[in-house]
Amino acid sequence: MNPPEMYRVVRALPVLILGLLLNGCGGDKMADLHDFVAQEKARQKGAIEPLPAIKPYETFAYDANGLRDPFEPMDFGQSILAASGSGGGLAPDLNRPKEALEGYPLDSLRMVGILQRGGAIEALIKTQDGTVHRVKTGNYLGQNNGKITLVAEDKVELTEIVSDGAGAWLERQASVALSE
Repeated sequence: MNPPEMYRVVRALPVLILGLLLNGCGGDKMADLHDFVAQEKARQKGAIEPLPAIKPYETFAYDANGLRDPFEPMDFGQSILAASGSGGGLAPDLNRPKEALEGYPLDSLRMVGILQRGGAIEALIKTQDGTVHRVKTGNYLGQNNGKITLVAEDKVELTEIVSDGAGAWLERQASVALSE
């Protein structure tokens, strides 16, 4: 063989080997895949339900003419308060000095005991930070202007003066019970 013929044989050899390798990859190994594809194509197609009908959107035109502005405070006026009887001069004394236990919410205070000296009974009130204070009838307690009206062996009763939200003040009864 002369060199140009040999050169052609060497160039054709990789193509021949590649063809033999690809031929070896085929065969029965792909038969199950072809069967599966044929079965899936032969199956009946499922029916797709139609889309539901779209209801038209009903628009609403908001007209605020003649209505009260919701961001302005309500003005009940003095005549309404006088007619309801809630304006009757009841108000907390804002000029008196605040006592130590008026800085705590009432539900954070606990009665832990009593002291009796002579005929007077004093209650021992414990704050969240562990400080114990002595209180008696007439002292103030809690953040709602609560004035102590009774110190008993098992509880402290007080009358709070709270705002009704409309500019008037209301009295309500509250108590702090002896905790175990």
